[in-house]
Amino acid sequence: MTGFVGQGSSQTHGGTRILHFLVRLPAPMETVWPEVATAEGLAAWWTGAAVLEPRLGGAVVLPGLGEGQVTAWDVDRVAEYTLERGGRVRFHLERDGDDGAVLRFTHEYEGEGETEPAWRARLERLVETLDA
Repeated sequence: MTGFVGQGSSQTHGGTRILHFLVRLPAPMETVWPEVATAEGLAAWWTGAAVLEPRLGGAVVLPGLGEGQVTAWDVDRVAEYTLERGGRVRFHLERDGDDGAVLRFTHEYEGEGETEPAWRARLERLVETLDA
């Protein structure tokens, strides 16, 4: 199975921007989960985490995005981080057959910040990491 990053969408509500991507991943959910829910996994394709407490309400510190909290946590399915300078980043995993997973990715933030092309590049690195 080959993964791919689908067309992203961007919405603006007042000063809030919301980016969405649907990503088909070439690995089962159990393999993908550590890539979005551990410091080592995030470092492989996005950013290192100085702190990541894997539980609802746990602390999270991501370089450049600041300190925050784990605001949603459903093991093997949902990891969401809300950061003082990075807004809300949510990874929602679903099964895609026996060998794959679908990631519903959302980044919600205020003002100027991350762009759709920047997140597309990161998510393509995630696909490559899992395809290796």
